[in-house]
Amino acid sequence: MADAPLMVVNGAGAVTGWSRAAERRFGLATADALGLLLTDVLAGDTARADGGGTDDGGPAGGGPDDGASGEGADARTGLRLEPLGGAGWAVREADGEDAGDPIDEALLDVLFTQERVRIHVLDPDLRLLRISDPSMDPDTDETARLRGRPFREVCAFDEPERVESRIQEVLRTGVPCVECLYRALPGDVAGGRRTLSLSAFRLQEGHRTRPGDHGAVLGVVVTVVDVTERVRHQVRDMALAAVRDRVGRTMDIEATCRDVVEAVVPEYADVGVVEIVDAVLRGESPQPGPLGRDVPLRRAAHGGGDDPAHPVGDVRAVPPGTPFQRALSDLRPRVVPVEDAPWAEADPARAHAIRESGAHTLLLAPLTLRGAVLGLVSLYRCGDSEPFTEADIPVALAMASRTALGIDNASRYVHEYTVASALQRRLLPQTPAPQPAVETDHLLIPGGGGGNWFDTIALPGARTALVVGEVGAEGIQAATTMGQLRTVVQALAALDLEADELLARLYDTAARLAKERSQLPESDPLHREPLMASCAYVVYDPFTGTCTAASAGHPAPLLVAPDGTVSTVGVIQGPPLGSAERGPVAAVSFPVEEGSLLALHSGALRNHAEFPAGPLHQALAHPDRPLRELCDAVAYALPDSPELRGSTLLLARTHAMPEDRYAAWELPYDRTAPSTARRLTSRTLARWHVDDDTGDATELIVSELVTNAVRYGSPPVELRLILDRGLTCEIRDGSTTAPYMKYAGAVDEGGRGLFIMSQLASLWGTRYAPDGKTVWSEQVIPRDEG
Repeated sequence: MADAPLMVVNGAGAVTGWSRAAERRFGLATADALGLLLTDVLAGDTARADGGGTDDGGPAGGGPDDGASGEGADARTGLRLEPLGGAGWAVREADGEDAGDPIDEALLDVLFTQERVRIHVLDPDLRLLRISDPSMDPDTDETARLRGRPFREVCAFDEPERVESRIQEVLRTGVPCVECLYRALPGDVAGGRRTLSLSAFRLQEGHRTRPGDHGAVLGVVVTVVDVTERVRHQVRDMALAAVRDRVGRTMDIEATCRDVVEAVVPEYADVGVVEIVDAVLRGESPQPGPLGRDVPLRRAAHGGGDDPAHPVGDVRAVPPGTPFQRALSDLRPRVVPVEDAPWAEADPARAHAIRESGAHTLLLAPLTLRGAVLGLVSLYRCGDSEPFTEADIPVALAMASRTALGIDNASRYVHEYTVASALQRRLLPQTPAPQPAVETDHLLIPGGGGGNWFDTIALPGARTALVVGEVGAEGIQAATTMGQLRTVVQALAALDLEADELLARLYDTAARLAKERSQLPESDPLHREPLMASCAYVVYDPFTGTCTAASAGHPAPLLVAPDGTVSTVGVIQGPPLGSAERGPVAAVSFPVEEGSLLALHSGALRNHAEFPAGPLHQALAHPDRPLRELCDAVAYALPDSPELRGSTLLLARTHAMPEDRYAAWELPYDRTAPSTARRLTSRTLARWHVDDDTGDATELIVSELVTNAVRYGSPPVELRLILDRGLTCEIRDGSTTAPYMKYAGAVDEGGRGLFIMSQLASLWGTRYAPDGKTVWSEQVIPRDEG
């Protein structure tokens, strides 16, 4: 920096280059100095030094050629001229005063090359003199490209006049502007408009070296920081705090809804709508579980503009196939983009009103309390407001929870659930059970008689059973029968039966239930209503990558390959449960690629599942999407048909078993097998950080099972350890002889192995195959292990 000239002049004495040091020395901005004659620049400098205008003894002449034919210094000005290679001169400080402090130079370099805070140096006319550039690339020098441009063109603020007025106030008064927030155009940044924090400080000659001497104003330094995310968090926190502060202070339901809208509009949302189940407004108890499509909602509050389609007080049922109906059926908040909405045709009046308002995103949150639906909160953002994102969903959840509590207190429920709906919801799994190699989600279309069910059951050996069934009846009796069959399937699955054997025993259960119905009095409605049901049972084994399926009068599942190819599994469909016809049940095994999708559905979806170009196939043609999105896509794609109400869809995406969660070996078929098994087990459990007590018990179990396999079984003998929900030990051998537990006497030398194992393990059993059997045990692992 010390070698850089103050300025550069051409042969005619006109300034062609101007440095920051020259700006400080002569008080002229680059844009003003370029083109001036050197004599005029020096004359102005002398006038400032003398306290008045130029005198007769000052420098004169048109340029360097008039009085400086070679390199030299002028004692009056403290400057010296050096000829350049071309037709021009470099003007430098004669005594080296242009060289700055190394620390100051280093500090400036750090400030002007960091990325977080954008620094702008402006002249008194708010034109750019210098800007921070983290790239330090001379080919893309920001200062060279933007020098001389107005500040409003450098930073695209939403209201440039306000910004310039604030900076000019800083120039005029000297009072800094610290962290003033302004909106900026989004530019190339996704997610809506940005929020910038601006700070401005006046630059004044002699301000630092002579505190009492206030010299000429040289310009202003403006720093700009993008604080968009911080402001977004603040807006969310303030909106949630406003809802918590205002909602719940009254015992009037409609007043509570108005408080919600007033708390979030317009600071958080441009439009807010609260709709309440009409029966709740009349003081009745809300229906538990997802809201049926025929249940009317009343618009209790609206804020942020008019909605001529649905004014306050309007009562209407939510049309199916819309995000509003989906939020009320699966009880999950969601962010919904308005552009190219596939549900617009299902509710054209509301879709038109949303477009007219200029809304671009919706935030929907169902109002639920203890499993009951009270209504729905819909928040819209319009125009140039930032769109809602997934980060707003926790806020919506908290707002909805607070609102639902206020409505509950105001309505003073007499009872919580009706018998039929409570029975239906409680007999179904509330959330998908986590499985080691399968992720599942489900779609339950509202309506129907409550006789459909689904289940995900964990089986030994990290296998998973997928179940879908339905009862051919409606009402409380259908839900009761469904609960009985579902309980029986779970109990039979715990016995680790093959798919065909499990359904064979389920036939027996259905026959006993049908017989009990026939013994009821003739006046009982169940006496005249035959028991008719169906069930599909599929077992996925992540180690072999195969599924085994069997069906009792139920449609075959769909298999969606990772590339999106949809096919129907070739399952032999047996007679329905409860029918007089009875025949053998056949199970079918088929390979499944990792990442494939299994779709088990109720009978009402049979026609859509068998039609390759239908909406169900099209919705499932992208198996890599999240399962919740796939369920929503199916719900949007299916037509609004009475026969589809109450239908069930269970989706399962298959995965391979993680290699670090299991170990398998083939053991020698001799006396050394137990010791070898203990050694391998000890080494593996140490790697899995299983404690000594559990490890000792596992080694004893393995030793006893391997001893039995070698003594009473046949080769090959295989050992497999699985660390999943618990610790599973599996011993497989080639014999189909079933082990059984003995109760040895005090003097007996043997017969205690399986008894000891049953005391150490939480569960144990035997699984048979055509080529042998597998004896397994499961142990519970403490939470801090594994």
